[in-house]
Amino acid sequence: MTRMNKRLLAFLLYLPLVILPATGQTQLVFGPGPEGSGSALDAIAAVVNDDVITRRELEAAMAAIKIQLRQQKVPIPPDSVLENQVLERLILSQLQLRAAERNGITVDDATLNAAIETLARRNNMNLTQLRQMIEKDGTDFAKFRDDVRREIMAARLRQKLVDSQIQVSEQDVDSLQAQLAGGGGDFGGGGNSGAGGEREYHLAQILIALPEEATPRQVETARQEADKVLARLRQGADFRQMAVSVSAGRQALEGGDLGWRRADQLPTLFTEVVPKLQPGQLSGLIRSPSGFHIVKLLEVKGGGEARSSASSNLVTQTHARHILIKTSPQLSDEETRQRLAQLRQRIQNGEDFAVVARANSEDTPSAERGGDLGWVTPGMLVPRFEQAMNELQPGEISAPFKTPFGWHIVQVRERRQGPASTEANRARVREALLRRRADEEWEQTLRRLREEAYVEIRLQPAAASAESSAPPAQ
Repeated sequence: MTRMNKRLLAFLLYLPLVILPATGQTQLVFGPGPEGSGSALDAIAAVVNDDVITRRELEAAMAAIKIQLRQQKVPIPPDSVLENQVLERLILSQLQLRAAERNGITVDDATLNAAIETLARRNNMNLTQLRQMIEKDGTDFAKFRDDVRREIMAARLRQKLVDSQIQVSEQDVDSLQAQLAGGGGDFGGGGNSGAGGEREYHLAQILIALPEEATPRQVETARQEADKVLARLRQGADFRQMAVSVSAGRQALEGGDLGWRRADQLPTLFTEVVPKLQPGQLSGLIRSPSGFHIVKLLEVKGGGEARSSASSNLVTQTHARHILIKTSPQLSDEETRQRLAQLRQRIQNGEDFAVVARANSEDTPSAERGGDLGWVTPGMLVPRFEQAMNELQPGEISAPFKTPFGWHIVQVRERRQGPASTEANRARVREALLRRRADEEWEQTLRRLREEAYVEIRLQPAAASAESSAPPAQ
């Protein structure tokens, strides 16, 4: 399988685990005892507020994650262990979906189509080829579209509840710059902000969770469990399999893998611990409000001594152009998004971006230049704009997205390596802080969402007698 197809397959495998079909598509029977005369796969695995998760949905998600674990060469734990992890992910995903709906979040067809087109292009496919690959893997394309729509809704929920609310002061920026400079110049403080010079850490974690207002007894029980897990890891147990089996972290089903992080992107809890680890080394227990964390440093790259001062001060710059339309009493969010989606379609159909921008963009200075923003250095623009821009390949046009200034579409024209100014370094540190705090706040938001929900687990271990089910989450 090609590298591009592996990336696509990973995306396709992830979707069924984070998104559920709309409730009501299957005839279900509520109440204790037998679930009726239907197939056992139609039985209820869990009740989540006013929704249900069926055994059929759980089995489909289990099959997908097993394929993923085999591809990653992660030993697969027993079904009785794996299904609890998968069910928890499905529960949290259902809660996010309903929270998005309560917050009035919707995704129109134009935005959905743009997202799917982008996915296809990034994997060097057209829409027909993408559809054929999805259906070859046994997934109905209509369901795939619905899955993508719900993924976008979840991302917009985070933007509305968390990302747009985070603030960073100049003192916060000063503190992080000083911390990073004192830690060896991994980022910013010494001017070593180039892509080739920064040290990056590939991390994995296991989280033994605690409720939000844990009692001393609950804390001690969790500590003992975490100590046992750490002891087994030090005796040679596979970290990835252990994460799949016992971790309460959102990355548990990926073997606890947190990916590559620069020093400024490390969770606050890990900033003092990770730089002191050697590749392959485990941390001790790290206590947080969420529970007890065990971190493993998988790999390190960058941060070498043999770097010229010129190359170490280079950053990736992006030449971009955009179209901005602002909402107003006469133009709602939805109407604004639809208008931009139509402009995007016109450009994709062959109209010149610059001509369309001059006629429609409400960012007057850039509109006069055909929407051209010139060369953008990281940190120069608001985080949401840079996020959308950084996700594009040269030539691609984003779907409509919202910032505090209004709604945009952006096109990346080209990229290059260029010098970062002191101001740009500070802006980049500020952006890193925003992202770090947003990540941490989102984790807490999901945790509260789960703890405040009514959840009744009706899953029975294989070959076990029908004893009491797990109580609803409080």
